[in-house]
Amino acid sequence: MSAYADHIATVRARFDAALEASNFDSVLVYAGQPRLAFLDDNPYPYRVNPLFKYWIPVTQSPKSALFYQPGQKPVVFLFQPRDFWHAQAQVPKEEWQDYVELVIVDDQKKIESHLGDKLKDAALLGEDFAEPVASWPVKAWNPQALLDHLHFHRAIKTDWEVQNLRVANERAAKAHLAARAAFFAGASELEIHQAYLRAINFRESEVPYNSIVALNDHGAILHYDIYDTEAPADPARSFLIDAGATYRGYCADITRTYARDEKGFFQDLIDAVDEAQQDLLKEIKPGRDYYELHVSQHLKISAILSRFGFVEGSAESIYEQGYSSAFFPHGLGHFIGLQVHDVGGYLRNDRGDSYDRDVRHPFLRLLRPVEAGQVFTIEPGLYVVDQLLEDFSGNKDFNWDRIAELRPYGGVRIEDSIVVGENGNNENLTRDAFEKLKN
Repeated sequence: MSAYADHIATVRARFDAALEASNFDSVLVYAGQPRLAFLDDNPYPYRVNPLFKYWIPVTQSPKSALFYQPGQKPVVFLFQPRDFWHAQAQVPKEEWQDYVELVIVDDQKKIESHLGDKLKDAALLGEDFAEPVASWPVKAWNPQALLDHLHFHRAIKTDWEVQNLRVANERAAKAHLAARAAFFAGASELEIHQAYLRAINFRESEVPYNSIVALNDHGAILHYDIYDTEAPADPARSFLIDAGATYRGYCADITRTYARDEKGFFQDLIDAVDEAQQDLLKEIKPGRDYYELHVSQHLKISAILSRFGFVEGSAESIYEQGYSSAFFPHGLGHFIGLQVHDVGGYLRNDRGDSYDRDVRHPFLRLLRPVEAGQVFTIEPGLYVVDQLLEDFSGNKDFNWDRIAELRPYGGVRIEDSIVVGENGNNENLTRDAFEKLKN
């Protein structure tokens, strides 16, 4: 069997189990449709329902739907309207079409007519803001028990999903190298962003999230996406880029940080964070709690804070006093796959029981034990965030002069995506992608 054949068999089995556990006979997965801006007739960019592209790699066919009843072939209603105003998305002949019943519709009412009474026993997964979908007589809209069951199990990726994630990372790595070259050529943030998109021939709406393209102190703004249109008067001293790509609906999420000067304080700091991240990667293995990895990374960042003279004390004392969170405020990482921040990171089981957010680390998106087949990011950082440092004003453990040296550079973040293997035999999708580009 092909990787996709195995994948759709797994998806069917997961939906079978989820439907049985939540007492539904069938499911209708709606692809979604563009939503209009307030008081306007122009739509926001369309993003397909992730549970729709879980079945089939179709991301640009809004108003489509997939109906599935256990024991029967999935029915894909591919929406292709008769419309002289807009071009239709092209859906080429591909393998997935051999595993579904494909029905072309030019009116959504035909979906309701085709399914008839079956709708009354179906759970509908998808947006419910637009007619005629909002009035379809389904049994339930987005039942939480069904969603929880599906979200818990799709944390384990199939081989086909991992294949798609590899290509997404290869695309993103190629674009990252183009952005790096633009930085060293003296480009503005906007020009770097444009170089990134041009390298992989993407429209801005095709990247999985707003790219973070930050020069100098902008690197301390964790989700910076404003983009200065003019380059700095002097060549930028530092560059942090957090940007991804997609392939068949699957996402890459890569962060790298660069120093203008190959030797010096900031390059040394980048090297230290990179080394700490790679050391942490060696600790990933099934059975380890992701929370434990997060704490371990904090201790490594704390050691850097001490070694570089930002904070006085041992790594343990710096962490225990909460100092490291002022420099490394975000979570270590998150699940990734159909979504950049793939869901299910707080689920204890497929019944919907959840882990409580940790008071010490409230922004950590993943609390589940590590399992083979999971794919998640590892992204430590170290920044000068003045808002967070305010809480420690006057604290003599902080070397404020040394911190001031880092402020103009913003900070450092390094991010890779990891496929968990057995016994720590993991795959680093991101570094493998960069390595492949060297050949």
